[in-house]
Amino acid sequence: MLSLARMNRIEEIRPSARIAVVQAGVVLDSLHGAVAEHGLSFPMTFGARGSCMIGGMLSTNAGGSNVLRYGNMRDLCLGLEAVLADGRVLDLMSALHKDNTGYDLRDLFIGAEGTLGVITRAVLKLVAAPRAFATAMVATAGLGEALALLNRLQEATGGAVEAFEYMPGSYIARHLALHPEARPPFAAPHEVNILVEVGTTSVREAAPGADGAVPLVGHLEQVLAGLMEEGAVLDAVIARSEAERAEMWARREAAAEVMLSHPHRVDTDIALPLDGVADFLARMEAVLGEIAPGAGHSEVAHLGDGNIHFSVLLPGPDAALAEAITERVEDEVKRLGGTFSAEHGIGLSKKGSMARRKDPVALDVMRALKAALDPEGRMNPGKVLP
Repeated sequence: MLSLARMNRIEEIRPSARIAVVQAGVVLDSLHGAVAEHGLSFPMTFGARGSCMIGGMLSTNAGGSNVLRYGNMRDLCLGLEAVLADGRVLDLMSALHKDNTGYDLRDLFIGAEGTLGVITRAVLKLVAAPRAFATAMVATAGLGEALALLNRLQEATGGAVEAFEYMPGSYIARHLALHPEARPPFAAPHEVNILVEVGTTSVREAAPGADGAVPLVGHLEQVLAGLMEEGAVLDAVIARSEAERAEMWARREAAAEVMLSHPHRVDTDIALPLDGVADFLARMEAVLGEIAPGAGHSEVAHLGDGNIHFSVLLPGPDAALAEAITERVEDEVKRLGGTFSAEHGIGLSKKGSMARRKDPVALDVMRALKAALDPEGRMNPGKVLP
């Protein structure tokens, strides 16, 4: 193993250019804290923020809850440095937003999982830190209605929706079973539960009025009330304090714990066109009834970008059944024009999927790149490429 934990220096924060120059071992939470002192944000977050490092996030092209508004790591990186298999240092530490000088080598290393070289430094984009958030749990009749809700909220807020996270009723039930001290999101259970968060950098929308109310929160409340009158929303609860907001996020960020609480699982990390999510889940319900009638399923989704973490819960260990389920998931994903790997990379566990589903010409190009940059196979050997 190669650890970059000691390369943990934030070398430079340039507020006027809104960039940070960091070493690969910087932990995400540390970067969040450092840039916040300048009124800025590095707009990438997920449950592992207290331990994940920038180099690993770049190497896997990490996603998370705010991809809907800000994009993946690839979208947040202007430049990087990488050490190649022969020991040479590749200097791509550009702070430019435009650079049309040949092949985009930066993007080649982002998402390569260390198979082409070791990312050691990066130039990252920063944004103005939101002055206020409006956060709510919203229930809709179905996923089609949830997608319509997302579009209406984007129109009403000028594209300020930062997160749009889906948790089905089965996930809520499992979360409450693990955490009996937690409150349910609504007075009555619903099948489609959405965590929505809107952020603003506008003083006008963030400054509390004479009554202490934040205009952004009031605006979200007004929009949701109108949608409830139309019947487009079944129920809504708005966070009135930072503690209530944290409670809503804790429910969603417990996803790994909830899934891992079941010992025999088939975990997938897929992405679909936004209007294909409901179709996929309906088809998988039928597929599981056909090939695994004793199995259950649980999922959460970054619904705003079509990324579903779909887990099949098996009654016991069964490698053959797990493989059959994985292939049927791949079948449905391909039919809908999606991908079998959205934000968790390939590593070892998805090499079979790569062999079955990745375009053969694309695999040939990847192998050619690997052979050119790492002819002796030193860099993260055995990963990604089947």
